[in-house]
Amino acid sequence: MSVHILDAMAREGFESFVALHDRKSGLRAFLGVHDTTRGPAFGGVRRWEYRDERGALLDCLRLARAMTHKCALLDLPAGGAKVVVLDREGVDWEGAYRAIGRAVEGMGGRFYTGPDVGTGERELGWMSGQTAYVTDPGPAGPGELAASTAEGVFRGIESALTHLDGEPDWNQRSIAVQGLGAVGWNLAERLLGVGAKVYGTDVLPDRVDLAQERLGVEPLRPGEEVSMVCDVLAPCAMGGMLHDLSVERLKCRIVAGGANNVLAKPLHGDRMHERDILYVPDFVLNSGALIRGTIFHLEGRREPVGVVGERVGAAVRSVLDRARDAGEPPARTAAALAEERIGAWRAEAGT
Repeated sequence: MSVHILDAMAREGFESFVALHDRKSGLRAFLGVHDTTRGPAFGGVRRWEYRDERGALLDCLRLARAMTHKCALLDLPAGGAKVVVLDREGVDWEGAYRAIGRAVEGMGGRFYTGPDVGTGERELGWMSGQTAYVTDPGPAGPGELAASTAEGVFRGIESALTHLDGEPDWNQRSIAVQGLGAVGWNLAERLLGVGAKVYGTDVLPDRVDLAQERLGVEPLRPGEEVSMVCDVLAPCAMGGMLHDLSVERLKCRIVAGGANNVLAKPLHGDRMHERDILYVPDFVLNSGALIRGTIFHLEGRREPVGVVGERVGAAVRSVLDRARDAGEPPARTAAALAEERIGAWRAEAGT
């Protein structure tokens, strides 16, 4: 199935979409800028083993648009963008990331980039030698990005539990964390600190063993978390984990985690609503790093992690209350609210 990229850009309101190729390093990537109406676009560099170029292209479109939605819902003076890199053998990755850095620099501050799946401190360091518009992985940068995301997810879970039960009552809660990377680890530690029962799983068994040993997380085998009876399922790994099959297996009351694009399709959010499972939209919930990074780059200060979390928690409460009043799935409410705000920005700017 082909992708008509110009039609897709027009339909989703994209400003630009570029294919990046560097002959020397072997880089193949896409860079999509969704919106810069209120300010520069923000979005990380995701490197993944996509099945084909079409899959990478579509993921770039989805992720960049989601970044604009985050900015709109958190009222940040910025928009969304994304770089998606096809991970394959034979690539000189240092050269590839330097090429990405040059492409970002060539945009003259219209786009700030940073970490994502497959892109960490080493890769950010390679890019920072080519552009000023990248998150510095060292002490000169915003710092605590994973902690900011995890705190936002924690406060969002707190808001969701309060929305259903009137209070979080942590000592009586069980949460299954899927993915024990930087965000999942921080989230598990935060939840355990308030007395919740935390279960954890990861595709890397060593991470699960370490979380059990150091944090006291109860281990699960990959896949067990989907059908586990618990209060909250917190997806903190890759997106698309809620699809036709998995959504029917859910036995949790709430789905709320740090992963991007958790829903394979919007209809899966509708299906959870039909099953009385509260889904907290990921593009609201996991915006902590975006808040901290945007404020750092645009205002030159480091927003305290606790303040970032409170801001996310308030946004989650607003979306859930509005969805309840409308009697509709929260993901639909959040997307509509974001589009409403983006439309207002563009109307005011005359674009």
